Amino acid sequence: MNTEQAKKLSEDGLTRLMEALDRGESETLKTYLKTMARFRRYSAMNCLLILNQCPTATHVAGYQTWRKLGRQVLKGAKGIAILAPMVGKKKSAEELTEDEQTRLFGFRAAHVFDVSATAGAELPEFATVKGNPSVYMERLKSFATRRGITLEYSADIAPAKGLCSGNAIKLLPDLPPAEEFSVLVHELAHSDLHFGERRGETTKTIRETEAEAVAFVVSEAVGLDTNTSASDYILTYRGDRTTLAESLVFIQRTAAQILDAVLPDAPADS
Repeated sequence: MNTEQAKKLSEDGLTRLMEALDRGESETLKTYLKTMARFRRYSAMNCLLILNQCPTATHVAGYQTWRKLGRQVLKGAKGIAILAPMVGKKKSAEELTEDEQTRLFGFRAAHVFDVSATAGAELPEFATVKGNPSVYMERLKSFATRRGITLEYSADIAPAKGLCSGNAIKLLPDLPPAEEFSVLVHELAHSDLHFGERRGETTKTIRETEAEAVAFVVSEAVGLDTNTSASDYILTYRGDRTTLAESLVFIQRTAAQILDAVLPDAPADS
């Protein structure tokens, strides 16, 4: 698959997602977000490419990366096309300096392979949780502190379970551990995405969808039962194709930042 074909495939994937949401099929969004949870280092569009070409993918990497991990791509295995950035050095516009700056020149088609298309050494196992985020909750709170966000618990916010006012977050006390984790991620997403210029450019539905999508991705990635937390509240998206594409980018970036903090030792594509 060449670059133009890969670009068209990603555009077609976005169109299909938009059409499914227009039909009220929010389950399609959940399936996509689960893919995003597995591949947090990949862009929103590359997650669409992976999902549309290999929905069952769990770990993907390039040919040489698999070799370094002690695994060999099977003969005849079909690669998954993604769009890889092309970067290079460009001399500064200032004539009196020889400094060079890295810049993005565009994208090219590249291919990765799912672990199911490889054979060799076993991959390391990483612990997962199903109901209690344990150490991940402490890491999440530390992440909030590093971002200059104060966290407190207050029964006064009921019936709301969480409330964000920019650099301050309040949570309802005595939430079940998995729900507390999910709600805190949701409010952290609001803090990151919805208290700047974008607030006036988005509707409440879009803001809630983005925050809940981030909570879903992060909860799914750490192994929590998302059927009883974030997934219950993902809203049917209402927006145009461009708005959806922008939202997916923001969701991916925010979820990846949080996951880098709570899963620092996990493989990048799992």
